[in-house]
Amino acid sequence: MSKRLKPLPRFASEAEERAFWEAPGNDSTAYFDASKSVRVVFPNLKATTTSISLRLPDALLTHIKAMANRLDVPYQSLMKLWLAEKLVEAEKQTAAAKRLATR
Repeated sequence: MSKRLKPLPRFASEAEERAFWEAPGNDSTAYFDASKSVRVVFPNLKATTTSISLRLPDALLTHIKAMANRLDVPYQSLMKLWLAEKLVEAEKQTAAAKRLATR
């Protein structure tokens, strides 16, 4: 048996709607059935990125740029790919170590 949902009020402005949801006692679960939620995909949405400053030895950066050139990819993209791959690898190793520790 599903619970009875309150009808969603109509708002004259975004400010009025914001005030409504910020008010104590206005819980969205009274207006929406989360079990009927659907996953939404935004294929054209770009991931948020943050610029960082990273000091590398000149020789290492030269090596990375040479490899990127051989692979015909921008060196910063190659660095991001390598970092992501290494992170996945480290997460797998950590998970495996935890499984061994709990045996």
